[in-house]
Amino acid sequence: MTDSSAFIATLPSNDLSNKKCNVNVLNTPSTIAEGEKVGTVHLVGAGSGDPELLTLKALRVMQRADIVLYDSLVSEDILDMCALTAEKIFVGKRRANHALPQEGINELLVKHALAGKTVVRLKGGDPFIFGRGGEELQEVVRHGIRFESIPGITAASAAASRAGIPLTHRDHAQAVKFVTACKKSGAANNDYDEHLDSKQTVVFYMGLHRLGELTKGLIAAGRDSDTPFAVISHASLPTQQLLIGTLGSIANQQAIAKLPTPALLIMGDVVTLYHEFADYNLGAVGKGAFVDVNKVISSNHLIPNLESMT
Repeated sequence: MTDSSAFIATLPSNDLSNKKCNVNVLNTPSTIAEGEKVGTVHLVGAGSGDPELLTLKALRVMQRADIVLYDSLVSEDILDMCALTAEKIFVGKRRANHALPQEGINELLVKHALAGKTVVRLKGGDPFIFGRGGEELQEVVRHGIRFESIPGITAASAAASRAGIPLTHRDHAQAVKFVTACKKSGAANNDYDEHLDSKQTVVFYMGLHRLGELTKGLIAAGRDSDTPFAVISHASLPTQQLLIGTLGSIANQQAIAKLPTPALLIMGDVVTLYHEFADYNLGAVGKGAFVDVNKVISSNHLIPNLESMT
């Protein structure tokens, strides 16, 4: 990775950590004394896992953190880029396995910010795309704490780019929709009638565990069973894997391939472009293998002499 530390050090900073927060009295809880310095909360998108996809602004804030609350989807490489002196607290969540309930995370954000700390809430992907970032900021603001939100590359963009599946294309998709497979209560998101437009790409987050139910529901609602469909696991990481099929076949293919979580699902005609791009896609080169319908394509088969081309 290119060392960008010198460049980052020369960038103008909008950092809030050394500025006194003048808290709005209408939102100020009784626990904040008048004139007391309150810390800040920086909601940072860590991106899809590849440290080279982290934004420069995110890196700068991470290197000035006193406290880092991080999720399970934040890679070790990215976590190592935080300030060495920062206290790092794991608050990750996976399906049915939460290290800390959401209310507990909210309490930690408020507690450390009220103690005058620079708090970085480090989330995989983008905090405002199924990352509960809005919920956490609501709690922060209720306590009169100022915040900064820094976007990250969401898994849909990272996975699609590396696999060579454009989310939009003038000949295939005039819109793209991001959908969560589960609602807040944990119930399945069964609004299948909203995803029947053949000119629209649909990306399902957190849906691998209910792939069979999801695909059957879409077909029953009227979506063509021949609609191209992809499962992408470990977006943008060296271990990224890709399963290509159709809405009608993908569940059976996954039952055999058993791609691991975290994974997302892409449905739409743009998936067909994978085959057009695959042999020329440098992004497909890595330690992982792409699992296709009929064969496994290793990165060595795609481009055997990558170093000679760069």
